[in-house]
Amino acid sequence: MCRNIVQKILDAHLEEKNARQGSEVGIRIDQTLTQDATGTMTYLQFEALGFKRVKTEVSVSYIDHNTIQEGFENADDHRYLESIARKYGILFSKAGNGICHQVHLERFGCPGKTLLGSDSHTPTGGGMGMIAIGAGGLDVAVAMGGGLFYLTYPKVIKIELVGKLRPWVAAKDIVLAILEILSTKGNVGTVIEFDGEGVATLSVPQRATITNMGAELGVTTSVFPSDNNTLAFLKAQGRSECFRAISADPDANYDRVITLDLSMLSPRAASPHSPGNVKVVSELANIPVDQVLIGSCTNASYADLMLVAHLLKNRTIAPHISLGVSCGSRQVLQMIARNGALADIIASGARILENSCGFCIGNSMAPEASGVSVRTSNRNFEGRSGTTDAKVYLVSPETAVATSVTGFLTDPTQFFSNQKYPEIDLPENYLIDDSMILKPEPDSEKTIIIRGANIGAPPKNDPCADVITGVVAIKVGDKITTDHIMPAGNRLKYRSNIAKYAEYVFERQDPEFAKRAMLNKQKGIANIIIAGESYGQGSSREHAAICPMFLGVKMVIAKSIERIHHDNLINFGIIPAIFMNGQDYNKIGLNDNLELNEIHKHIIDGEVLVCNNISAKSKINLIVNLSERQRKILLAGGLLNATRNKI
Repeated sequence: MCRNIVQKILDAHLEEKNARQGSEVGIRIDQTLTQDATGTMTYLQFEALGFKRVKTEVSVSYIDHNTIQEGFENADDHRYLESIARKYGILFSKAGNGICHQVHLERFGCPGKTLLGSDSHTPTGGGMGMIAIGAGGLDVAVAMGGGLFYLTYPKVIKIELVGKLRPWVAAKDIVLAILEILSTKGNVGTVIEFDGEGVATLSVPQRATITNMGAELGVTTSVFPSDNNTLAFLKAQGRSECFRAISADPDANYDRVITLDLSMLSPRAASPHSPGNVKVVSELANIPVDQVLIGSCTNASYADLMLVAHLLKNRTIAPHISLGVSCGSRQVLQMIARNGALADIIASGARILENSCGFCIGNSMAPEASGVSVRTSNRNFEGRSGTTDAKVYLVSPETAVATSVTGFLTDPTQFFSNQKYPEIDLPENYLIDDSMILKPEPDSEKTIIIRGANIGAPPKNDPCADVITGVVAIKVGDKITTDHIMPAGNRLKYRSNIAKYAEYVFERQDPEFAKRAMLNKQKGIANIIIAGESYGQGSSREHAAICPMFLGVKMVIAKSIERIHHDNLINFGIIPAIFMNGQDYNKIGLNDNLELNEIHKHIIDGEVLVCNNISAKSKINLIVNLSERQRKILLAGGLLNATRNKI
């Protein structure tokens, strides 16, 4: 059949067969996951759509982001999520059970299945041979109700792994090397597939590290074969019944093939302020460091923490270093607590953090002013750590431990050169304790949904206007992430309260934006955002579209828009327009008055949309790339309106 892994799994889930590359297709979704920062709005939308019960094979609601619970808001949200799960047939993973991607890999992931998650690092599941995709919460809500998920039938890049990693070089270094090659932009509509002799040298947790951080490439997802290593992991988790072997046909076709020799790799670090700003650690040696943080959904598996414990044993961290260590799941924490590894970590001077997203999303462990933080997490966007002027480097656990002991960014191949690399054996049987995963009620009619004061309703949008008369409310540059648009950290607690959360749109770029935009909206003036390349990078947070929509944003005009954010803009009725000529970005300024006419006709016919810059007395041509389905959604004022109409 000449099919690769991506084609085999997608084709088995297609609504229509014989899909063509580049065309929009709808696929059935087997599993979904949400987390509390995105999940609350997802389930509010699920309710608004009128669904009576989830129709997926498995849907899990995880509490892993907002666990600090400063104020009542997070606890309110968690109680709402727990009652929603009981009523609608969703499994509920309590706070403290672990990070969604780690726990899902351990307890629910199955080769050959499709997984849709309201978190951009959902591709972690690709380490187990799943097609696992991050999306906006509204897309997840529709999928839970039995609807299809739509995506562009992708290009597939094969990364041929040859050789074997040298001691002190890690899976994290593999994905950082790939980021060097492919960068963080220009990969929309692409899936990465791994193959080659080097695949067999990587465990499932190592593969999951690679597919997790593969999200930073901007690809739809990444996937590994399902093989004997996959079977061994599933057996150890007591779930061998869901194993199936999946590999590409020998003559499978790919759009591009990249060969990566694992034996030639050196420890790497993503330097401030992008996961794509990759450098060899030896070139960064001797940079003074203030903080080291080990954990997150990227590097907090049992093998990772056992390695950290082994390397820290009988060592003490540098006096000025603050070292924090977090397990990815309660399973990992219990296992290293029972075998003594946790005691070795504590003895080094480390602080033990909760099994949560915590420092990765900036709601705890913020560095000092202008501090340097070395982390094993997956993103180092400016300000994401919770400290605006901090410098964050992303590294492997090996590099993190070496750095914590020396107090300087340190190459582990040099620091540990006189020490034998520890071989960490994966357990034949992981500790299985699912007592913190609550099952739903069989009789949903008796379940009362608990709504605290922080629980709002999804904001409504009007159908798309045929004429937009608006003003450029903000102009931003390249690589604006969803963190820039909607800050995380202690602002996350307002995600179920859109009116409040909208007050912080573009808070770091322009503190007055929200007030100015709301005033324009009240005057009947549309707000328009102008942006450069790769607008909407990073997190899948749909609030980066919902909150601007609430403030009256009707259009984003950019040089390019990343996949998930592009879809989220459409889902909430904001026109995602691209400059036909990128140089026209320079012809529009802040506060310029813009006008667009006959929008419906141009969207329906797929024609060039002409933007009249009244202030500059010029015309600019725009492209709005939409499928037929997306045109209908946009004209209806968003997916919520369109789905309600369909139902």
